[in-house]
Amino acid sequence: MPILFHHILGNNLVANITNFTVWFAITFWVFLETHSVFATGMIAGIYLVFTAAFGLWFGSLVDHHAKKRAMLGSSAVSFVFYALSFGVLQAAPQGVFTDPYGLWLWAFVLLVMLGVIAGNIRSIALPTLVTMLIPEDRRDRANGLVGMVTGIGFLTTSVISGFLVAHTGMFGTLLLALGLTVLAFVHLGMLKVDETPAQPLDAPSPSTAQTPPQDKPVSKIDLAGTIAVVAAVPGLFALILFATFNNFLGGIFMALLDAYGLSLVSVEAWGLTFGVLSTAFIISGIVIARTGLGKNPLKTLMMVNVVTWLVCCVFTLQSSYWLLVAGCFMWMLLAPYAEAAEQTTLQKVVPLERQGRVFGFAQSIEQAASPLTAFLVGPLTQFVVIPFMTDGAGAQAIGSWFGSGQARGIALVFTVAGFLGLVITLVAFNSRYYRELSAAYAGAPGQDAAQARPA
Repeated sequence: MPILFHHILGNNLVANITNFTVWFAITFWVFLETHSVFATGMIAGIYLVFTAAFGLWFGSLVDHHAKKRAMLGSSAVSFVFYALSFGVLQAAPQGVFTDPYGLWLWAFVLLVMLGVIAGNIRSIALPTLVTMLIPEDRRDRANGLVGMVTGIGFLTTSVISGFLVAHTGMFGTLLLALGLTVLAFVHLGMLKVDETPAQPLDAPSPSTAQTPPQDKPVSKIDLAGTIAVVAAVPGLFALILFATFNNFLGGIFMALLDAYGLSLVSVEAWGLTFGVLSTAFIISGIVIARTGLGKNPLKTLMMVNVVTWLVCCVFTLQSSYWLLVAGCFMWMLLAPYAEAAEQTTLQKVVPLERQGRVFGFAQSIEQAASPLTAFLVGPLTQFVVIPFMTDGAGAQAIGSWFGSGQARGIALVFTVAGFLGLVITLVAFNSRYYRELSAAYAGAPGQDAAQARPA
């Protein structure tokens, strides 16, 4: 693969480490300051609301600007918000962050999360660069490397954030974020990325999807045109809706996993645990890079989801640190397969000039369900499920073997989510939409960057 692609991956790794560290750290720190599951659920909800709200706009920015420029802008905006949040941290009166409903706390969280969210521009730009720089028959392997970089980011992040929060709080975390953001910006600025199509602009687009005529002005966001592109590929909407449902249940993990882990071990141990577990991302990334995803990435996606939700059914059945570790390892081992399968499918059936908007549209739609989960699951768990499993009917009915108390209430939510996810995956696996999109993928000609024309 081109050396330039490896440089871009390395640059994204630095950006991932920065944003993941801040995200993990703010969640750890708020829970330790407030001891509130409600607060950690709100943080997850804020992240996912912003991701859903900005996804299509971010995709339009990627399509209508040079990919390198979009990524540089991402780093610059993150730097500004991290600097503002550092200022709020320094100016805040002592003790105000212990109030889970306080204005100071949520003003600080909002600024921090806006800095993290700005990094999502990179997550949309990177798969479009894979389409531009990598031949079609190697893209699944390149997407595996992207997953590996994500895993390395998690590996580094979880260890760094746990120890930073334990010893310096958010002060050291934000200082590190500011420094790494500058480093990523400078390095990317030095790279020369040729994004000029090699073929004439009137070269035909090799996609089954229809794109708007290029002699007509296209709006910056062009929601209608993007929907038309997605609708033109049989089963593509169904894939996005399937991912949406997965994210609906996945919001439970974002809202509750850290609280559950921290109920079993210290913040340093939990951060170190996530660091070790994140090697699963790296392992699967390496395997995908060497073997690919097979002839039908959609089948791989469905099989991965069956195993993932089976694991979710059982990994919190008992209050066991090692059972939790085993479940999280399997979850992280399989996640890059699902992500790479969806990206590989979109890269083949969607024209390059539309990919930023389609990736952004998919991100917006898929993440739209998770905020609802994250916002609901924190209060629901705190005020309904935990009492239910502490001294309520749940504790009386299954407490003798399942356990009772706050941690077991959280565990019950995970188990129920696993059963729901398994049922929906089996239904999707046997649907006509799965068969239609599989056929569309098999019949779509490959897209090379040289054949694409700009929007």
